[in-house]
Amino acid sequence: MSEWVSYYRSEGPEEEEEEEQREEGAEAVGDYRFSGRDSLIFLVDATKAMFEPDEDGVTSFDMTIQCIRNVYTSKIISSDRDLLSVVFYGTEKNKNSADFKHIYVLQELDNPGAKRVLELDQYRGDEGRVLFRETFGHNADYSLGEALWACSNLFSDVRVRLSHKRIMLFTNEDDPHANDSAKAKLARTRAGDLRDTGIILDLMHLKKPRGFDISLFYRDIINVAEDEDLGIQPEESGKLEHLMKKVRAKETKKRTLVRLNLYLNKDLSLSVGVYNLVQKAYKPYPVKLYRETNEPVKTKTRMFNGKTGSLLLPTDTKRAQTYGNRQIVLEKEETEEIKRFDSPGLFLIGFKPLSMLKQHHHIKPSQFIYPEESLISGSTTLFNALLMKCLEREVMALCRYVARRNIPPRFVALVPQEEEVDEQKVQVAPPGFHMIFLPYADDKRNVDFTEKVPASREQVDKMKEIIQKLRFKYRPDSFENPVLQQHFRNLEALALDMLEPEQAEDLTMPKAEEMNRRLGNLVEEFKQLVYPPDYNPDGKAVKRKQASDGQTEKKPKVEISKDELQSHVQKGTLGKLTVPVLKEACRLYGLKGGGKKQELMDALTEYLLQ
Repeated sequence: MSEWVSYYRSEGPEEEEEEEQREEGAEAVGDYRFSGRDSLIFLVDATKAMFEPDEDGVTSFDMTIQCIRNVYTSKIISSDRDLLSVVFYGTEKNKNSADFKHIYVLQELDNPGAKRVLELDQYRGDEGRVLFRETFGHNADYSLGEALWACSNLFSDVRVRLSHKRIMLFTNEDDPHANDSAKAKLARTRAGDLRDTGIILDLMHLKKPRGFDISLFYRDIINVAEDEDLGIQPEESGKLEHLMKKVRAKETKKRTLVRLNLYLNKDLSLSVGVYNLVQKAYKPYPVKLYRETNEPVKTKTRMFNGKTGSLLLPTDTKRAQTYGNRQIVLEKEETEEIKRFDSPGLFLIGFKPLSMLKQHHHIKPSQFIYPEESLISGSTTLFNALLMKCLEREVMALCRYVARRNIPPRFVALVPQEEEVDEQKVQVAPPGFHMIFLPYADDKRNVDFTEKVPASREQVDKMKEIIQKLRFKYRPDSFENPVLQQHFRNLEALALDMLEPEQAEDLTMPKAEEMNRRLGNLVEEFKQLVYPPDYNPDGKAVKRKQASDGQTEKKPKVEISKDELQSHVQKGTLGKLTVPVLKEACRLYGLKGGGKKQELMDALTEYLLQ
């Protein structure tokens, strides 16, 4: 098992150079429309119905605030440049740029921070309920269309470029304007305007006594992203875990690693997006701050001539490679041409049965491909047809994969995956292809092993029983890196002025008591079959064997002749000799050279050159 320290990103020059190359080569086919910051507005229903406790004493509003708080703390760690906002509707007081009634903008679109989290914490629990009523009040005479308009204005007021704009609507009222057709019409109109401007509106509906019926009003209001299915609507949330699951599915970034073409032949291609399903988590880089102002320090790198001290421009430097004592200088264009193998893309080679892909072919985490309609129209239709046929015939597609320019090609297997949904109709697995990286010949190795005494059939059967008792369904998301988790909790405690950080539970440690309870007497029975009767695993290790005369064997002396020493001194290769050899030579010639290698070499050199 790898050490936990391997999860920390190294800060050596090799890692930095790799990052630079990745940034330099981050060009892909297609238009990058999604470069910018993510933005998310939490639009929360603040009417009295949201504050009514359920049978467990938990209110829908409490659950919503806790969910928003979790997103804030997660964003502070993972994406602190994203913009978040909280807007209440159904309040007595109002605060927004258009001065709409009963709509209160608690937090403008800005980066998540500790102060914002602490502000949300004020409105949790019974005391928070009272404080909310005194501060904002409740009023059901609101207009949802005006609330959506206020959210649209928040996006418009932001001066930075936004990649994704999303509104999450939290409510337990399935027909807010049942008695006012004008307000219902305005809400539908504003929802259509949001759709036209690329703003995604998601419904996070909460549990209500008579059940939440989406068809009454919200089916015409909500709009989803291009890669999400409008037909699948999850059930209303009665528990925080279920609500967090829905929010996380919508809020998690779905940025493509790269967009490129999948070439079925010379004349036929479709566009796909490549996604990372799993990514290694690192401890974030420390940020250097200026001591006097506490502002981040910006570093600049400049190159100077070693002889004259003059500043070198990028055009003044060239790359060179030494071959046979000759330095060959390469132009920038030539170095790029050397690294370029082919244009980026997936090039179909053929199809093979899925049974030919073995577990030992795994060399790195797979990636996932999904159709990209934005580059080539009709890609989704062709992609679905290819996916259905591969699933039907149980075959995989073999391709040559060039992710970006200046990156060597890889051979990959595209393994089809059918869409899966859970009981709440939340998508568990999306439809698409897993891209498995196939090993080259250099990746395979023959491991030498020594033949051991084979186990008896009885011993093998007993061990099978033990393994069967200890089996469990492994899920990677059930085990977190305890070092990283504790680091983030320490940061959270520091930012939120907590007295002490919450201790992270190390889920990687084996549950010894549970294992012993499952195994029972099987371990003792196995020991009796394998080990001798007097075997004691807790006993002290046996000492090394000694020589027949009772004394430990001495290492043989290493001697070297005077002629050999003089030859090493003349060639300047005395440093190649080991310290024991040098010490023995000094002892033979009666020299006092000390204990360090350099002192021994100096004493011998002075003696032999006399």
